Amino acid sequence: MFDAFINFLRLFKDIPQTDASVIENALIYTKVSEGEVLFEEGNICKEMFFICGGVLRIVAQNEKGNKMTYFFLKENQFCSILNSFNNNIPAAEGIEAACDAELIVLKKQKLVALYEKLPYLKELITGITTQSLLEKIQVRNSYLGEDASTRYSNFLRRQPEIALRVSLSDIASYLGITQQSLSRIRKNMR
Repeated sequence: MFDAFINFLRLFKDIPQTDASVIENALIYTKVSEGEVLFEEGNICKEMFFICGGVLRIVAQNEKGNKMTYFFLKENQFCSILNSFNNNIPAAEGIEAACDAELIVLKKQKLVALYEKLPYLKELITGITTQSLLEKIQVRNSYLGEDASTRYSNFLRRQPEIALRVSLSDIASYLGITQQSLSRIRKNMR
């Protein structure tokens, strides 16, 4: 599984095999089940996840106490609560498995040590996570100002690989509509 991570990084920068071995020694591979909480909001995030398979979701509670999905992340994406991870502050969001997933875990302490041994790695991972964050915001903003039916149609068009793997309740939460409304929209589309 570590090969998937190294090969992903090699899409952006040539990484010598000796460096790849150093990186692999700092990684942890794990499998998680749908609904499993990987990080609880209110804590300081000390892990970054690389998704080898499956979908994770960034969640937070709204003013009514309901858990809302802010973002979905899938294969070949990093997932963390970056503000908390980078600045050692409590996070307002959490991370959950939206379906069964295979992950590589990068503990902050080990990642910092890697950055000291391989300085180019910090620039590489920061660049990838920053670009990913910008893309997530762009996707999320594309749903703003649209009616519920249009938001769902856009979601199916822009993120079909996620739509096929996560629960309808998670999709409804992400789109800011009730599950009943989503069921009605889906019925009317057929």
